[in-house]
Amino acid sequence: MEIYLVQHGESKPESEDPERPLTDKGRTEVESVARYVASLGVNVSQIFHSTRLRAKQTAELFAQHLGAPQGVIEQEGLGPLDDPQEAKQLVLQAEESLMIVGHLPHLSKLASLLILGDPGKEVVRFRMGGVVCLGRSDGGWSINWALVPQLIGKCPT
Repeated sequence: MEIYLVQHGESKPESEDPERPLTDKGRTEVESVARYVASLGVNVSQIFHSTRLRAKQTAELFAQHLGAPQGVIEQEGLGPLDDPQEAKQLVLQAEESLMIVGHLPHLSKLASLLILGDPGKEVVRFRMGGVVCLGRSDGGWSINWALVPQLIGKCPT
């Protein structure tokens, strides 16, 4: 089973729009990453996202390319400052591969919690619109791969 952790795409500053939707650049980058990830044959049963608009928009763009038979679901506990223990429970309950779209520092802490058991030790640096794929084996988690928008077009297909 794999878990895909996605940092939302670039969003407008709060001073420009308090809802902080994705910028045109953010949409373009997320769409490019989603298209590439789909070309790799990635399948997810569902896509969870935080309550923030930028995460919802990012999740919806991924769903357009990956599909998600069980849907795109808004989930409490995935905000920037939320405790990653809640999201860990979501991951541990999963029976199929899923995607979580969220924010920093939450995603970084979640990855560290799953891999090291310690949310305070950074194991991977996220980038806006990027994906980190974690795989489960022998009861533990490891990083299978990571992709950032800047690498699209430089990756072999």
